[in-house]
Amino acid sequence: MNSYLDQDITYLKGVGSVRAKLLASELGVRTVDDLLNTYPFRHEDRTKIHRICDLTEGMQHVQLRGRIVNFQKLGEGPKRRLVAAFSDGTGFIQLVWFRLSKYLETAYKVGVDYQLFGEPKPFGNHLSIAHPELEELEKVKNRPLLRMQPVYHSTERLDKAHITSRTINELVANALEKLSAPLPETLTPELMREHELVSRDRAIRDLHFSQNAQDVAAARRRLKFEELFFLQLSILQYTKNRKITYAGWPFLKVGSQFNDFYRHHLPFRLTEAQKRVIKEVHADLKSGRQMNRLLQGDVGSGKTMVATLVALLALDNGFQACIMAPTEILAEQHFKGISSQLSPLGLRVELLTGNVKGRRRKTILEGIANGEVQITVGTHALIEPTVAFLNLGLVVIDEQHRFGVKQRAALWQKNSRPPHILVMTATPIPRTLAMTVYGDLDVSVIDQLPPGRKPIVTKHFRSTQRQQLYNGVESELRKGRQVYFVYPLIDENENLDLLALEQGFEAVSEAFAPWKVGKVHGRMKPAEKEEAMRAFSAGEIQILVSTTVIEVGVNVPNASVMVVENAERFGLAQLHQLRGRVGRGAEQSYCILVTKDNLSDNTRQRMEIMVDTNDGFVIAEADMKFRGPGDLEGTAQSGLPFDLKIAHLIGDAALMSEAREAAARIIEADPSENDNRFAVLWSQLHRLRREQQNFSSIS
Repeated sequence: MNSYLDQDITYLKGVGSVRAKLLASELGVRTVDDLLNTYPFRHEDRTKIHRICDLTEGMQHVQLRGRIVNFQKLGEGPKRRLVAAFSDGTGFIQLVWFRLSKYLETAYKVGVDYQLFGEPKPFGNHLSIAHPELEELEKVKNRPLLRMQPVYHSTERLDKAHITSRTINELVANALEKLSAPLPETLTPELMREHELVSRDRAIRDLHFSQNAQDVAAARRRLKFEELFFLQLSILQYTKNRKITYAGWPFLKVGSQFNDFYRHHLPFRLTEAQKRVIKEVHADLKSGRQMNRLLQGDVGSGKTMVATLVALLALDNGFQACIMAPTEILAEQHFKGISSQLSPLGLRVELLTGNVKGRRRKTILEGIANGEVQITVGTHALIEPTVAFLNLGLVVIDEQHRFGVKQRAALWQKNSRPPHILVMTATPIPRTLAMTVYGDLDVSVIDQLPPGRKPIVTKHFRSTQRQQLYNGVESELRKGRQVYFVYPLIDENENLDLLALEQGFEAVSEAFAPWKVGKVHGRMKPAEKEEAMRAFSAGEIQILVSTTVIEVGVNVPNASVMVVENAERFGLAQLHQLRGRVGRGAEQSYCILVTKDNLSDNTRQRMEIMVDTNDGFVIAEADMKFRGPGDLEGTAQSGLPFDLKIAHLIGDAALMSEAREAAARIIEADPSENDNRFAVLWSQLHRLRREQQNFSSIS
């Protein structure tokens, strides 16, 4: 059976070498098993034939029968498109193809009857269907109309090669036709019975071909559970093995450095949440096991102070500590704050970034190597081979999702035994994501803000309300406050967006003369950028016009207004990060989200969420629902053990918890993988691991 499933897809009826290369490059389908596990992402009802006169805005995919009346080629260069008028006798609808090819220009003919499937959308004052699915009516009129038509993911290259959803479905049928026995099971009978799951063979067949909605739902549930179960089994097994394999340096002592700073030099009283987190971290540090902990805390909650106190515990036990930040701006901010606060203790704290060069760099590297530098703050420069610590015991990684796995792994090699790891993020992680991307980490949360902080007031303005917005900004400026104006800068539109920022800079400078206005964006030289930031921090300029380079790492307590232009182009998590740049002092602060007048329902809902709540966890959950986990935290970079083909980290949260509990029971019952009752589970887990890139052992 497995030999057939592992067979090269080239030799399957209907494929051949050309299609095989496309299926491999576009969908990752190389074997028969890959094809069977290429799941439809939705099913469509093809039983109804609509009339054009009945179509209205907001309808989902519809099926029509009619003929093309005429064709037109419009536009020039990359904007060329093919436009057709399609009629069924009750009205007309426009068909549009944006990716022209010789095939498209000859494939469809005027006066021929077609069956059409597509999604009508408003364009100007009429409805239009882009890239419709068309088949000659003569060829399909005797084919039964399907209630559950599977729809598979496609790409531009597959479309050009005419490999459609129907093509993939037919190939799956060819593959199943040659099976000599049911597909092998990957779960134990006990798991299937306990969780009321259909067999794998039935799930695959029903998902691709059943016309019964309940059967398709049961198939989806079975395959989702299987994905989530093996995902959690892998994570939990890795966590168990890591705790056994990696002994940690025991930090048993709470000594003079920690006690002196805590009792005499704390710049403010710790919140109860900060105290709780320090106790959780200390319990890890003295356990004899290597700490691997994620510290979550909203912007301004005091994560850096926790990191500073934990670093002092490392020093009290004879070790060095380092703090790694994703940008030079943030690293310098951490260095200035930490070195200033620790100056009464006489400790040597140094900054190591790409900008530190020559004799200064050599002196710092020598101090790190001989142990005289006790705390090093830096960027990815810390992982360079030339940086050799005498006795590194603690690594703190700030905004950790911005570092790749290999970069973080390099820090493990800086001592004979891996140092303790504390990773921090100001982007709250929804529980379902924490169970997967960060499933091998213990999690601490700072869920309080320091006393005296007022909640930031968030307001939504349309672009037509700009004068009202400017009046409010001027009111804050007259109080002596400072203001950010942030513009989007997205790679594919970089030139366009940079122009928008420059125009915005001119408009703001004119509107708020004589106040001084500065600007900062990613294309400026580092020295220019740093000077603009310094001048704003020092109060020499009152308004900073910027791109999202100020999203992380700017702390100006006197800044009380954050204006986000084109807010509809930002995700919720990014808007929340930007909002956190203000509200860092005792005065009332404001975040103003400026959008165009006409908004989609999705955008309007996102703006309402931002206005209604300052809770980062609520926003993170909503952001994942709107945008997906990959956008939120760089899921692919963080390294899930396996790709999820059918399950969804947010939509299947309840099933995720169910699968995790089941996986935990298996780990507990068979920690050594030698119980024959679970042999099928371990076999499948090892097979999945061979197929996927190894799950990194780095947090």
